[in-house]
Amino acid sequence: MKLYDGGRAPNPRRIRIFLNEKGIEVPLIPVDMAAMGHKSPEITALNPFQRLPILELDDGTILTESVAISRYFEELHPEPALFGTGAVGKAQVEMWNRRVELYLLAAVTAAFRHTHPAMAEWEIPQVPAWGEANRSKAEAYMKIMDDQLARNEFIAGSAFSIADITLLVGVDFLKPARIQIPEELISLRRWHGAVSNRPSAKA
Repeated sequence: MKLYDGGRAPNPRRIRIFLNEKGIEVPLIPVDMAAMGHKSPEITALNPFQRLPILELDDGTILTESVAISRYFEELHPEPALFGTGAVGKAQVEMWNRRVELYLLAAVTAAFRHTHPAMAEWEIPQVPAWGEANRSKAEAYMKIMDDQLARNEFIAGSAFSIADITLLVGVDFLKPARIQIPEELISLRRWHGAVSNRPSAKA
């Protein structure tokens, strides 16, 4: 088994944090995304979408997409449960993970990819107006996260989950996207400080 890793990019980082929380070690194959390594013939043969991470199992099976890879490891190593427990708990984790990924992380990613000069060769066509439009979207979504965290220790309730991992990489990705957490979002700031201090956040 080996994991093709893309460094500090959000999705590869999600898997490294997940594995660290589980206490699982998987050999990493670093791919230099700055040098367009993810678009190489080798990576394209493994994933035609040219995205990382990619998990290659011992029998040659290829798994891509961060949540799919995480679910694979959750099935093998159910504790600690990072996809929730019980019918309601699992549904809440799924709901919040999708909300964070499809709204906040997507908005931050769009802002970064469509406005940062370094992304001009990645995002073709780069549409600066779309990137700028997503800055206000990201702030609106952060307010929703803040409201949820005002009532809960973690984003999906009382336990740390994959939804917190997705939110962590999303909030950390604000910096390269040149977006600030609004000062008044004290619950999101509280949560971010606490989760950033978990050992897995350094993975």
